[in-house]
Amino acid sequence: MHELTELIRQDMKPALGVTEPGAIAFAAAVARQHTKGEVRGVKLRLNSGMFKNAFTCGIPGSDEVGNAHAAALGAVGADPDKGLECLDGITPEQALRAKAMVEAGQVKVEMSEITSRIFIRAEIQAEEGEAAVEIRDSHTNIVRITENGRTVYEKPGWSDEAAGGETNAAPLIHRYTLEQLHTYALTVPAEEIRFIRQAFEMNLALCQAGLASPKTTYARYLLAENGGRVISDDEQKTASLLCNAAIEARVLGLPEPAMSITGSGAHGIIATMPLYAAYKVRGYSEEKLLRAAALSYLICMYIKEYSGKLSAFCGCAIAAGTGMACGLVLLRDGTTEMMTHTINNMASSITGMICDGGNQGCAMKGVVAVDAAYRSAAMAMQNVYIYSVHGINGSTPEQTMRNMGRIASPGMVETEKTIIDILSGRG
Repeated sequence: MHELTELIRQDMKPALGVTEPGAIAFAAAVARQHTKGEVRGVKLRLNSGMFKNAFTCGIPGSDEVGNAHAAALGAVGADPDKGLECLDGITPEQALRAKAMVEAGQVKVEMSEITSRIFIRAEIQAEEGEAAVEIRDSHTNIVRITENGRTVYEKPGWSDEAAGGETNAAPLIHRYTLEQLHTYALTVPAEEIRFIRQAFEMNLALCQAGLASPKTTYARYLLAENGGRVISDDEQKTASLLCNAAIEARVLGLPEPAMSITGSGAHGIIATMPLYAAYKVRGYSEEKLLRAAALSYLICMYIKEYSGKLSAFCGCAIAAGTGMACGLVLLRDGTTEMMTHTINNMASSITGMICDGGNQGCAMKGVVAVDAAYRSAAMAMQNVYIYSVHGINGSTPEQTMRNMGRIASPGMVETEKTIIDILSGRG
């Protein structure tokens, strides 16, 4: 198996609801396993990106939103064996118990620092002792578990010193050029990437849940705009509908998982669903669809490794949208040069879009991302693009993607702080 195939396989993961509330609930649920007796309280520390993304986010199994409710649900009913789908199966009684804990002031949430690096510490106080779980760098990467202050698990090779600094090793994806990623997508054996079908199946089911739910508004609007048809003759309108009905369903906490990439369900949706629309409307082969999706994922990963997992810019629109735009070029038999021009167009247009957490606004950002991707690809294939000399564009597509990521981290650290202040009522 090609190492890029394995990279995609490892990164593709189902996630129920927005990934951050799921990760918070997961951490609390694992900590709960290491205590005995009734839960008395929960303490939660989060990095700024985690704090922000779950701040007003819908939670599966609950009518409530936000960090505290996610932690409480994790403490009283989540199944840690299900990972990011741990809230699957929450009962109404458990939801009421979690709500009561939050209202009673038994759940404390604080932010650790302004950083794009994922950090969660969930501490459970129970009738008999307490336990804490610490997660770093990815949503389910447990690095330490303590019981009554005693470490009972520490990830091999992990240390607090290592947590404080960045690794000097280049990520695998950054060892490749755009041309090499394109070549891989065109030549990898079809059977090797057949597993990507799961993403389309899962995200389509989420889209259908959004279309069926009375809670959604964007989904119904986009359906009407598409002539009342899920799949119409209009590729772009179909793409926006399939993509953003799924995103809206996700942020509202509907009980269907998304297939995430780079730790985000919305990234996974934007990277795939517009390509599925093109496949349905234009009649591309399934193999071609899977190759386009593989390229879309890899370009998304390329940018995200520079921006960080959680930052002040909208990686869903910017990183996944750019990947998807290049996937459109592949579907249309475009060249690597056309993809380079597409990346320039995307970098020069929506790079500054902020992330203000997982909420219904993500659907609007998704609408913008689809529009930008379709225009960027179409223009590039007609030799209309922003020249490399302008703005944050680099002399190579790799440099441009690096610059896109750098705008987020370190570029938007102060922006992140301002967003947090606004959300917290201090801005």
